Amino acid sequence: MRILIADDDPQILRALRITLSARGYEVTTAADGTSAINAAVADRPDLFMVDLGMPGLSGLEVIHAVRGWSRAPILVVSGRTGAADKVEALDAGADDYVTKPFSIDELLARIRALTRRAPGHDPEPVTRIAGITIDLAAKSITRETDHGAQPIRLTPTEWDMLGILVRNAGRLVTRQHLLTEIWGSEHVTDTGYLRLYIAQLRKKIEPDPKNPRYLLTESGMGYRFKPEE
Repeated sequence: MRILIADDDPQILRALRITLSARGYEVTTAADGTSAINAAVADRPDLFMVDLGMPGLSGLEVIHAVRGWSRAPILVVSGRTGAADKVEALDAGADDYVTKPFSIDELLARIRALTRRAPGHDPEPVTRIAGITIDLAAKSITRETDHGAQPIRLTPTEWDMLGILVRNAGRLVTRQHLLTEIWGSEHVTDTGYLRLYIAQLRKKIEPDPKNPRYLLTESGMGYRFKPEE
């Protein structure tokens, strides 16, 4: 099992690497947020341990970036003890929160609990279709042109919808699931929202929006993202 530890304290990184490696875990470390995201994409860890207070990109920014494409458990290990910090981290996508100083036995128990609930393998964070690159980790989408890669601007809601479809590539995503995930359960009958945003996404990424190849409608059920063969 691969664990990525992101913390700017070299003593903690060294201690955790030694302790976890001795128990059979494969450990990668990162001393700042940018390195953590790069390692996450390169190594595809099964579990993340993230400190909130890191130089450059903060722990919260790392959590947001990781949650753009990965469902792997995220355990925050931080010296911040305030309730607001914990709530913010959990709302950002963390699965559990341990405050420093901590006992190794408690930390190992939290890791075991999280890995029992792990959802399985993640999709690739980068998807390419028809000259377009969708990077869920970086939340960027670009189109290759004669003048190089040009960014395609998506609204936050368009990103939410595209992210759900791409992470479920090849599978039917029901209208009810999309509506609940993006707007909440009180909007499960507002299918007009979906038609509007799907139409906008098709205009931005489909070669021929009137004859979509990638964002497909499953009549009466929902939508499906079909990647390149």
